[in-house]
Amino acid sequence: FYSVINSLRMRKNMNRLQLIKTWQLVILLIIVGFISATFLRLNNIGMIERRSAVLTADSDSDKEKIQARLYDLQRYVSGHMNTSMGKGVYLISSYKRDAQNTYDNSTNESNTTGNIYEKVQGICRPRFSHWSEVYVQCVRDELAKYPDGNNLISSVRLPRADMYLHVFISPVWSPDFAGWSVLIFMVILAMIIIRFLSTIFLRLLLRHHYKRI
Repeated sequence: FYSVINSLRMRKNMNRLQLIKTWQLVILLIIVGFISATFLRLNNIGMIERRSAVLTADSDSDKEKIQARLYDLQRYVSGHMNTSMGKGVYLISSYKRDAQNTYDNSTNESNTTGNIYEKVQGICRPRFSHWSEVYVQCVRDELAKYPDGNNLISSVRLPRADMYLHVFISPVWSPDFAGWSVLIFMVILAMIIIRFLSTIFLRLLLRHHYKRI
């Protein structure tokens, strides 16, 4: 008697699992997966747009605008998944301007050192339209021609390059459209896996039960 009841319960459980077809769950999984990928892509595009705005402000030499765009980028990246910045955003224009100011200040000194810097920049500036690594190398090469050139080279304290690099961390999951769609995708995927494993388990139980009968 009890074996018959257990058998009926097993079949009832299998019937419940079969109310929603597996192929229906798979189709739903594909649809939600497409939606998730779209929202994740939009998040990444939003990060790229804000990073580009930072670089544009950096090129415009507007410090207040740079800080505002950096804050906007940081707030967006920290609040949205799939917005990893990779190696970050480097304010190369700001670095070049500050490095150039360092060399310019060296030429303003009212001593022999300043005069030498002025002569060297008079040689190198016409060759290059803006500050660059090749410009720095030109200055070093020209300074090396003077007796105290090595001391002059070491006296120029360029700004630290890492101070111009900004890296913001993206969360693994965020409560936005992308985050919720990914969560729904994972739930549906888990349902398919559980359904598949449960069906196999119930069938094994039924076979074992019939063997005992």
